[in-house]
Amino acid sequence: MNVYVFLADGFELVEAMCPIDMLRRAGADVLTVGLNPDLKVTSAQGVAVLADVTLDAMPDRLPDMVLLPGGMPGASHLQDCAAVCDTVKAVFDKGGLVAAICAAPFILGELGLLAGKNATCYPGFEDRLVGAVLSDRKVVRDGNVITAAGMGVALPFAAELVAALFGRDKAEALLSAVQTA
Repeated sequence: MNVYVFLADGFELVEAMCPIDMLRRAGADVLTVGLNPDLKVTSAQGVAVLADVTLDAMPDRLPDMVLLPGGMPGASHLQDCAAVCDTVKAVFDKGGLVAAICAAPFILGELGLLAGKNATCYPGFEDRLVGAVLSDRKVVRDGNVITAAGMGVALPFAAELVAALFGRDKAEALLSAVQTA
């Protein structure tokens, strides 16, 4: 299973790294894609990370899942990037999984991908979830869309991503392993 995680300056570190870690533990082929011309991307907390590839080097094939971490202004930078939005729409249109956490679900809403779907986000972004049925749950999966409210639920969000790709048993086993370590 292939997953692209888009990283832009100002992303929320935990909302990206926790899912990346859990997905890789589950056996997913996770590719971090940085929006900068070099591989360095700086989180909203000032932590610099190196993406696996830049947008220019992103493979032509569509992944099974795309993940948009929140954080500001990271989520706004993702929305402003045509290549990110085009990839998200293409994955959604082919029935692939689209996941966003914290502020980032607004990108899905404004792309028209949440129409009639249950979704959640960081408080204050609800009006940007265009067409969504707002949920008070912290992690919501509706078909091929998975949304979460923020950093505090990064681990349950990551587990839901694993469940979507590999099944609930694998997700529960991973959660159990990381929570007892």
